[in-house]
Amino acid sequence: MAQFENVTVIKKANIYYEGKVTSRTVLFSDGSKKTLGILMPGEYDFGTDEKEIMEILEGDLLVKLPGETSWKEIKGGQSFEVPANSRFQLNVKKISDYCCSYIA
Repeated sequence: MAQFENVTVIKKANIYYEGKVTSRTVLFSDGSKKTLGILMPGEYDFGTDEKEIMEILEGDLLVKLPGETSWKEIKGGQSFEVPANSRFQLNVKKISDYCCSYIA
């Protein structure tokens, strides 16, 4: 899906890691939520409350998912899932544009 129709966008940005990771929240009429953001090169550790599907629109990064010992390469056009109530690590190699879907 290249665009979203009939949504509400929260103007205030979500800013993490001193501005190296930012996103905006998009709310849908069915109650679902996504964030659209940018990851600057660097290493990051994130926690989840809900299950997440993270789609990398453009960019290049490595992800280490919960319970895994090795990193997986993710490039633009690929996605990965993160279980609810867990932590995952990112090693961003190239500025990356992402869309994160939250699954209740």
